Amino acid sequence: MDIATIIGIVVSFGLMIWAILMGGPLSLFIDMPSIAIVFGGTAGVALISFPLADVLGTIAIFKKTVLIREADTNALIAQMMEFATKARKGGILSLQDSIDQVEDQFLVKALQMAVDGQEPADLKTMLQTEIDNIAARHSNGAQILDTMGAIAPAMGMVGTLIGLVQMLQNMSDPAAIGPAMAVALLTTFYGAVLANVLFLPMAGKLKTRSKTEILQKTVITEGMESILSGENPRIMEQKLHAYIAPRKRESVFNK
Repeated sequence: MDIATIIGIVVSFGLMIWAILMGGPLSLFIDMPSIAIVFGGTAGVALISFPLADVLGTIAIFKKTVLIREADTNALIAQMMEFATKARKGGILSLQDSIDQVEDQFLVKALQMAVDGQEPADLKTMLQTEIDNIAARHSNGAQILDTMGAIAPAMGMVGTLIGLVQMLQNMSDPAAIGPAMAVALLTTFYGAVLANVLFLPMAGKLKTRSKTEILQKTVITEGMESILSGENPRIMEQKLHAYIAPRKRESVFNK
């Protein structure tokens, strides 16, 4: 679980609610017409912009920004080094016993391809194709969130215009001015909150997660190619360490 995302959401909404309660009841900031315009309008425009399946997939995207295990590239490199040592001692087929102990399905696929006798260049090409497709899917998810982040304030502005028109048409009726002004102001508020507290930050988090996942899958690809090529483990480790910052590198040969 990504604790940073949860803390960010709690702090952002918590401070806003605290500020609202300091000036009056929370009910002042709840207006159903404004909610319908912003939330419904954002969802509707998203459906116009993207296929239904992709929009519904944003639920899984939200989960991925919160319910995800922190990646440890050093641990992955150490695991690849174990496979390299095992393959040098017992041959590539000895890796068959390790497949059932691996949780990462991409690594499972890479190991199975190696055990099945795939050539190093072919294995790298096939795994790289899968990496490219994963990156494309992640990019599409981030694009949906970015688009919704742009739509929400726009729908807030639409609601503001609706409220102003209603207010101007009822200037002679003081009782109608208040509700119309509430729609005008709260739609802008809702749009700004949705865009800047949820959609855009989550799009940024998804892009960061995607880069980390792609990096780890690239490490797996490079590592498996080196194992199949019979590369010296020290050289292999140096090659894989190139994917992480020097201060974060941990060599298995120094333990």
